[in-house]
Amino acid sequence: MGRLLAIDYGRKRCGIAVTDTLRIVATGLSTVATASLTEYIKNYVAGEPVDMIVVGQPRTMSGEPSESMRYITPGINKLRKELPGMEIVFFDERFTSVLAHRGMIDSGMKKMQRRDKAAVDEMSAVIILNDYLQSKQYTDRL
Repeated sequence: MGRLLAIDYGRKRCGIAVTDTLRIVATGLSTVATASLTEYIKNYVAGEPVDMIVVGQPRTMSGEPSESMRYITPGINKLRKELPGMEIVFFDERFTSVLAHRGMIDSGMKKMQRRDKAAVDEMSAVIILNDYLQSKQYTDRL
């Protein structure tokens, strides 16, 4: 069984998280510049077994895809083109940044550490992946 990889896609940088090979635990992997995302993911999947990529899909409060999708979609389409055999799915990411900040506060991180946007992006990717692992969308696939 291969890992699942999650991306919290942003205009400047992307947070990345992965599961262990048994898909029990999601952990932060890295934060990379958005311009380097495709190359980073290609290198990672060349060295690690990855079965699927889960991309956070920002949605409005009414459930519609948010305006951010207009820059996320082309980036993910590029990734699909470079990794044609890889399954890539979108998963609702509403409130992940808020939850990431709350998790940082609850874990005792100091205010200056919480201002590190890269850390927030990576933690958001972990939340997206954990939420996906607990979702009906994932369990229906098993």
